[in-house]
Amino acid sequence: MADISNPSTTEKMGGLVMPFGILAMIAMMVLPLPVFLLDVFFVFNILLSLLILMVSMHTYKPLDFSSFPSLLLIATTLRLSLNVASTRIVLTDGHTGAGAAGKVIEAFGNFVIGGNFAVGIVVFVILMIINLVVITKGAGRVSEVSARFTLDAMPGKQMAIDADLNAGILNPDEARKRRAEVAEEADFYGAMDGASKFVKGDAVAGIMILAANILGGIVIGTTQYGLSAGTAAQTYVLLSIGDGLVAQIPSLLLSIATAIIVTRVSGEADLAQHITKQIHISRAWLPVSGVMALLGMVPGMPNLLFLIAAGAAGAAYWYSRDNEADAGDPAKGGANAPALKGADKDKPSPGTITAEDVTDYAPISIQIGFGLIGMIDDSSGGELLARITGIRREVSKSMGFVVPGVRIRDDLNLPSNTYRIRIGQAIVAEDTVYPDRKLALQGGMSTKKLKGIDVKDPSFGMDATWIMPYQQAEAEADDHVVVEPDSVIATHLSQMLYTHAANLIGPDDVQGLLDRLAEISPTLVESVVPKPVQLHTLTSVMRHLLSERIPVSDLRRILEGLADVASRLQDPQDMAEALRPALTPLLLQQIAPLNQNLPLITLSPDFEELLTRSYQKGAGLIVDQGLTQQMLQSLNQANEEMLSQGRQPVVIVSNALRRPFAAFLRGHGSDAIVLAVNELPDNRKIEIVATVGGTRQIGQAPQN
Repeated sequence: MADISNPSTTEKMGGLVMPFGILAMIAMMVLPLPVFLLDVFFVFNILLSLLILMVSMHTYKPLDFSSFPSLLLIATTLRLSLNVASTRIVLTDGHTGAGAAGKVIEAFGNFVIGGNFAVGIVVFVILMIINLVVITKGAGRVSEVSARFTLDAMPGKQMAIDADLNAGILNPDEARKRRAEVAEEADFYGAMDGASKFVKGDAVAGIMILAANILGGIVIGTTQYGLSAGTAAQTYVLLSIGDGLVAQIPSLLLSIATAIIVTRVSGEADLAQHITKQIHISRAWLPVSGVMALLGMVPGMPNLLFLIAAGAAGAAYWYSRDNEADAGDPAKGGANAPALKGADKDKPSPGTITAEDVTDYAPISIQIGFGLIGMIDDSSGGELLARITGIRREVSKSMGFVVPGVRIRDDLNLPSNTYRIRIGQAIVAEDTVYPDRKLALQGGMSTKKLKGIDVKDPSFGMDATWIMPYQQAEAEADDHVVVEPDSVIATHLSQMLYTHAANLIGPDDVQGLLDRLAEISPTLVESVVPKPVQLHTLTSVMRHLLSERIPVSDLRRILEGLADVASRLQDPQDMAEALRPALTPLLLQQIAPLNQNLPLITLSPDFEELLTRSYQKGAGLIVDQGLTQQMLQSLNQANEEMLSQGRQPVVIVSNALRRPFAAFLRGHGSDAIVLAVNELPDNRKIEIVATVGGTRQIGQAPQN
């Protein structure tokens, strides 16, 4: 089997063609070239110019021919090299006759201009005017404007890509590809702006070379070879004009190719199809046919030619009308056909609802009312997209897997200032923000009632007020924390991502984490997955861990733990419970740094005993409604007091009670973190900040 990592002989030879070709062109400028090779290179020059023109006409968008600027430089250099080589031969051997510089130049001198040097000069001047004044000048101006607009639009395109990435419309690979296309487009139009100067310079060089050949030839012919002035002029002017035409016709082809490339509009068709589609309109051909017919009836006009042209335009009208009718006929598959009675029921009508209208597979999405659209518009100062990107990055690092992109969509059915957060298809949060106001959260020392819209903070349920921006100084002076509207949504989203992290990870995500770990620990991965632990089992275990905020970033430790417990445990929830003591330190280091005390909320012994006795397997904790409300109120009060101090407390219970008690709290809407006694690390100091179900205690107690 061939080694594809090593380039083949053909590829190696292909890589040498370009450098040797450049060296050959340089050599033609300084070394004498045989007449036969001069003819060969002239023919090749015409072939190359035609090829470049045809390719430029059949590209769908300019970037499809991104090598055009470099190819234009090479073709221009080749043509100038041929000019130098042919000038040397014309001035050296021109006195011998019209065939001195080869068959190609002789043919252009005799056939194209009929052997008349005066006609040749006029034809050459006309070609130069067309090339230099019309095509080259226009193409240069278009290139300059395109380059300027492309570079000016580049930051906006980059921000649009970032917005689509943050909204979940693009994945990271697609975003990288789009950014590369934007950068390539800017490079291309910048290169085209410079490449158009090659064409202009080439045209100017053609005029100067022609003048040098004529003047130099006449002088050399009369002084060195004894020719009369008339004979020298006839001989050298014909050779110079033939040489100039051989060079300027390929130059004209390249100028046209340059103009086509810079004026090309990106589309799904080549240039011929693009133009044909847009001029194929019956309403345009009918008046053209009528006007041509009228001109054909004017006495003294070439009536037959005008009438033939009128007939051709009329035929184009009928053909265009038939095509337009076919496009609107549902029986012929017209894309724009209206719905007809009795039409095939299997064919969708314009009012048909498709699957795309009712399905949305975005893992995370935010729907916003019309009044909040400005918060996602970078041009108006909206920073919500940037904050969401930061939230995703933070949650991904904390939980140990890549959080999917967030798709943001406007929903006209929502009230103007309302937003809605969805995980999959489920609505998990909904609230109202006021983009022209700021949210002031009451601090522990707040005493003043602020004027505004009183609400509950959507993230933590704390008392808050939407105030006007000019009230910020007043609020901060009264120990209020003032938050921007986009921060309110971003914080609420962060809370929902932590709460529903288990619903955001799937087998594909887990397999990606395994593949990453397999790069450094292949033996560990192969010995655990898929035996004795299947991928879906591992995914379920990680979901159970994430449902209680346990990070899964240490996949190595998870696999090592599963290897130990897989032989005696089969239920994924039991496996996750067995892994918790080894993984809990990852959670605690996010709650409180190692050099700070860990705030704990405990249960009084009698209350914990009561809860233990109320547990029934399969039914969970059976607790009186009134007692449940008192317990939840006490937990929420202690939790709010700690959060107001910037600290996150943890509820600590016995090993047997931890699992049912955590499930009980989640069932009642509490997101409190519940740990068992055996899950507390030995190297952490603790601080009991509250006791639920007994006398409240606040103090410090090092763990034994």
